Amino acid sequence: MFEENDCYTGPEVCTALIDRAERGLGYRLPRRYVEVLRRRNGGVLRKRCYPTEFSTSWASDHFCVEVLLGIGGEWGIDSPSGMGSACLIREWGYPDIGVVVFMTPSAGHDAVMLDYSGCGPLGEPVVAYVDEDRVPRRVADSFSGFLDGLVLCERFAGDD
Repeated sequence: MFEENDCYTGPEVCTALIDRAERGLGYRLPRRYVEVLRRRNGGVLRKRCYPTEFSTSWASDHFCVEVLLGIGGEWGIDSPSGMGSACLIREWGYPDIGVVVFMTPSAGHDAVMLDYSGCGPLGEPVVAYVDEDRVPRRVADSFSGFLDGLVLCERFAGDD
């Protein structure tokens, strides 16, 4: 799932770290997200492209994610640094629908978020892509579904 380097990887995940992150964010994190973080707390992904049925600022049929953000540490979604979800939402004007969990190569022009607007802070969020227009577009019914939908970007080589 992850590249070999450990850039953007946070501290080892334990129950206390998860509880602290959820309290600070105000959202219960999806179970699959927590399971992934227990194996590796964020990092650079191998499969980075997500096919879409709509055009994005990337291409006519997909967008790219680069890093799954973990919890705790400088790169955590709960971090008070400029990399935390709340900071990214404020800085880039993303809709206040949940939590930014993927960093994209565009460095702020688009984002992938856990969208809690339909389920509330304790529910199972859908995954939304937010492009430059700041309109959230549902791309997966769950975090698990999003991960399962990621493909190698070579699939799109020569497109656009």
